[in-house]
Formats: sequence, C-alpha cells, structure tokens
Amino acid sequence: MNGLLRFDRSIVLTTLTVVGIILAVLALWPLRGDAADFAWFVGLSLVYLTGGLPAAWRAAAAAWEERVVDIDLLMVVAAVAAAAVGAPFEGAVLLTLFSVSTTLEERALGRARRAIEALMALRPETALRRIADGGVAEVPAADLKTGDVVVLRPGARVPADAVIISGRGSLDEANITGESMPVAKEPGAKIFEATVNIDGVLEATVTKTVAESTVARMIALVTEAQAAKAPSERFSAWFGQRYTVAVMAGAVLAFAGFYLFGRDWEEALYRSATLLVAASPCAIVISVPAAILSALSAAARGGVLFKGGAALETLAAVDTFAFDKTGTLTTGKVSLDKVVALDGDESGFLSLLAGLEAQSEHHSAVAIRQAAVTRGIAPIAVADVATRPSAGIVGIDGNDRLWAGNPRLAAQMGGSIDHPALLALAADTQTVIYVGRNASVLGAVTIADRTRATSAPALAALRRSGVETIVMMTGDRRPVALRIGEELGLKPEEIHADMLPEDKVKMVGELAAVGKVAFVGDGVNDAAALARADVGIAMGAAGSDVALQAADVALLSEDMGRLADAHQLARRTAAIIRQNLIFAMAAMALLVIGALFFELPLPLAVVGHEGGTVLVVLNGLRLLKDPIRSRETKVAMRAQAPGASRKARPVSQGHGYHRKVPRRAG
Repeated sequence: MNGLLRFDRSIVLTTLTVVGIILAVLALWPLRGDAADFAWFVGLSLVYLTGGLPAAWRAAAAAWEERVVDIDLLMVVAAVAAAAVGAPFEGAVLLTLFSVSTTLEERALGRARRAIEALMALRPETALRRIADGGVAEVPAADLKTGDVVVLRPGARVPADAVIISGRGSLDEANITGESMPVAKEPGAKIFEATVNIDGVLEATVTKTVAESTVARMIALVTEAQAAKAPSERFSAWFGQRYTVAVMAGAVLAFAGFYLFGRDWEEALYRSATLLVAASPCAIVISVPAAILSALSAAARGGVLFKGGAALETLAAVDTFAFDKTGTLTTGKVSLDKVVALDGDESGFLSLLAGLEAQSEHHSAVAIRQAAVTRGIAPIAVADVATRPSAGIVGIDGNDRLWAGNPRLAAQMGGSIDHPALLALAADTQTVIYVGRNASVLGAVTIADRTRATSAPALAALRRSGVETIVMMTGDRRPVALRIGEELGLKPEEIHADMLPEDKVKMVGELAAVGKVAFVGDGVNDAAALARADVGIAMGAAGSDVALQAADVALLSEDMGRLADAHQLARRTAAIIRQNLIFAMAAMALLVIGALFFELPLPLAVVGHEGGTVLVVLNGLRLLKDPIRSRETKVAMRAQAPGASRKARPVSQGHGYHRKVPRRAG
C-alpha cells in the first residue's frame, strides 16, 4: 500500500509540474499583460515547488542517510543556477523534463517489478476444506494446515500445494511452470498452489501451508533476485556515484574557467549549469537495471527463475553446457522392462526388491514399486535402508544384507554377475539393476527410460546459438548412455558414463577451467555439481525445495526448450546492456563537447539528457517482450497460418469461492 501511495504521489507531482510549465509557456504566448505576468509567476512557482522541492528532498536524504551525492542534486543545482542568472524558464524546463523522465522510469521499471504482484494476485483467498461430518466448509486459504483435505471444483484455483487423493482432471499450470497446455492429474499427483482445476472434482491432501508453498518460494526468489545486483549493476552504481561527484567538481572548475577567460559571472554560471546537465550520468546509471529487471521478469513469466542478475549475466557468457542424464535429458518416468530371477521365482524376487526400494524416491524405485502393485505383489519389510550414491541401495532383512544397484555395488558386495542370463542383460541398452543377498546375486531387472521430446531440439538450439561444448554425464552404463546420446544427437566423445557424483564435480571443474560452464540437473542428486558450475540450472524445480536452493537458475517446468530460450534471453540482455552503455556514453560525450566548446543552450542539453535517459529505459523494456514459451506453444505458433488471429481461450468462472484472475497467455 505504501508503495502505491508513493507511486500515485509522484504522478500527481509530475502532473502539477507539467501544468506549471504549460502556464509559463502560455505567459510567453499568447497571453499578454497582467494575465501573462500572473501565469508566468504561478507557472514557474508551481514547477520549482512540485518539480524542484521533491528532487531537493531526495538529494538531501541521500546525502544525509547514505552519504552519497546523487543525480537529483545535479538537477536541482542546475535549475537554481539557471534561475540565479535570469533564466528561470530554462531551469523550469529542466525540472519538468527531469520530473517526467523520473516518473516514466519508475513506471517502466515498475512493470518489471510487478512479477511479485502478479504472483500474489494468483493466490486464492479461500478454500473448501473437508470437515469431520463429511461436508465442506469455506475457510481462508491461509488457515489451511498440512494434512487438511480440500475439495477442488472445476474452475477453482488450488489453495495450497497438495497431493490428489481422489478424482481425475486437468490442471492449468501456466502461471507456475509456464506450460501452455493443461496437465492431466490423477490420484497421487502433486498439484501446486494457484494453478487452476479445469475439469473434474478433485480431493487433495495439503502437503505445505500457504507460507511454505511453491508460490511463496517463487515470490521469495523473485524478491531476492530483484534485490541482488549483477556485477554490471554494481559497477554502474559505483561509477555513477563517483562520476556525479566529479561532475559537481567539474562544473565548479568550468565556472571558474569561463569567468577567468572573460565571461561575466552570469554567463559563466549559465554555461557551467549547462555542463552540469550535459555531463549528468542518468542514462548510464539506469541503463543496466532497466535491462536486468526486464529480463528477470520476462523469465519469471515463462517459468524460469534467476537468483539475481549475476546468474543472468553469467549465463550469457556460458559456452559449455553439461547435462545430467536421468530426469534432465530423459523423462525420468521410467518403467520396469525385464525381470530375471535366477531361482525362477519372479514374484518373490520382486517382493524383495520392492521392499528394498519402498522408501526411495529415485526414478527407478518408483517404477519398481508401480510394477509390484500392478502385479499384486506385496513388498517385504526391509530395515536400515541406506543409499549408496551412484551405486544403489542396501538394507537388512533379518541377518542378511540386501542390496540393489549397478555393477559397482555388486563388486563392493562381493557378488558375481557372470551368469549367462545376467551377461545377456549387460549387453542391453537399458539400465540394469542387479539384486543380491549378501554376496549372492539373486537376479536383475532392466529399467526403460526415454528422452524428453524437447531435449534434442533444445540441444540443437544451444549449438546454433554458439555454445561450443555440450556434454552428458551419467552414472549409468556406457551402452545405455550411448543409446540416449545418439537419440539426442550427441557425439560419443561428448558422452560420459559410469560416473560417481564426485566424478561429475571434477569434470565440471575441468570444464570451468577453460570457460564458463553451466550444469543442468534435477537438483536432487546433483547438488554438488550444481554448486561447482558457474551457473547451476535445476530442471523441473516446481515444488522441489532442494532444486530451488541448490541452483542459480530454476526451470519450473520440465520443458528443455525453456533452457535454450533462457540462454538466448541472457545473451540478448547482455547485448542490450552494451547498447545502452555505448549510447549513453556517446550521447553524454556529445552534450559535454557542445556545452564546453559550442555554447549549447541549456534547454537543448536538458532535452538531450532526459531524452537519452528515457530511450535507454525503453530499450531495456524491450526484453519484457522476449518470450519463454513451452514447446506446445511454439509448435502451435509455427502451425498457425500467416495473418491468422489467435483467439483467447475462455476463462472458467469457477464457483465464487476463489479470486478470478484473467488467464495469462502461455
């Protein structure tokens, strides 16, 4: 609310300043006599009061509280100097254009900052909670607790992160993940706060309170990202402060120089005031944050969260991408393919394996449990289960040690995998999981995984954009890695298999030694590699605390196309920052030369200075139109006939217990 009040006050003051300059212009033409004198006095007084006093107040506050000399002080001093030498109208023009440009900058950068407000607006205010007698009660969404059961009718927004326990339907997750197409959901599926239930009546158990939800974490990340300054922003602020002091000192020296070389004091003061305006670094200071904030907001709308401008700038310089395989380049939604029980008892074998994998969240564990449920096999109880990173899992069954994993784990446990049936599986291009009890190998299963439909096009787009090196890392066997790599268009030398987590970290370090490297993983098993890379990028991070914490960039959806778009956005941001800085410095140099050697009039210096500032802001705001779209949206746009209109999709009106928010385009 306070921010809105300040914003409205700036508009009112700027409006009054513009009214004042209009009155002053009318006094010059066409008014005459007493009316002209009155309009002149009222107009100039209004401009200096509404345009000059707020700037003077800001300058005094900055000098007192932050011990800095800012651009507001330069403008106020120049306006007062103009009035002192009998040119109050020129000073009024300066204050008017400065007030208008400052308000335009606030509005423009406010557009970039409104990502937080948009996220807040998505959150429903109320929810339907199941109560003890089987009915439902409408309660504030903020009152929901973990374990509460909520009812979602068609058109309703999800009030909190939850898991569906009954019902099937489609949810619009565009506002969270950026996915343009509805996502089918069934019992057991995760749903996120602020997404929209399109059809079907669903019941879901709340897994996180509103304060801990995915939207809450997104809001926190966007807030932190906009507060954290990129290196270029820090340099711009550092340069602006010191240069402003230099401009003040230069104006004093210029006054002395003009006076000593024969100008009267009024003309010397006028010329030094012109120099003060011409050399002011407004455009340089604002050019970087205008681009950074616009890019961060454009990315957030597309389901890509940058943890600050530093990550955005670094991604623009990345020339090497390293990818984890499972869950990143592949779907991670694997299925059980083959079962080989050496004793011939597949049911008993799967019961043992499902019990061992009962508590694991690994992709293969989920597939094994689903296969056991489908076959009606109950898992046995296994105690003291522990994960061996990039090897497998071990547990205790009575006095025996059970284990399941890759050949590395089998060797560690003393098991031999030279049985003919197991050797046949070893030649397979699917992932093989060996299972044993103590030193005896009981059998093995194969897990089928497939590449994401968006992975190969995304890698091709990265190569086209100039990325020099792309590598895939996996703890899986090389035959499996080669099959996946071939589907993705990777060369054999770009594929690295049988890797431990420390091997991935080491390779990322080696790649980082020769250039900027980004590591892309699922954020769960790759935290160390994500942290070691210059830019860590987590895939499918919506709802994942680990992913959001470990990475510098979070792709909320599992669409690899967004990665290529984010890389392009980062590079375009870097290019626009360069454009802004070159233009701002060139314009300032021309104005300074004109003020020093060609008697540039103060009004022209004002127009050049303020016009340049507005132009660099508008150039930065072009990034707001850089889309990060889902693969489905891109396909639909390519298929659309030239000139065809894109019809907006209807918005479900819901049932009145949630806030209605206009549907955002994908």
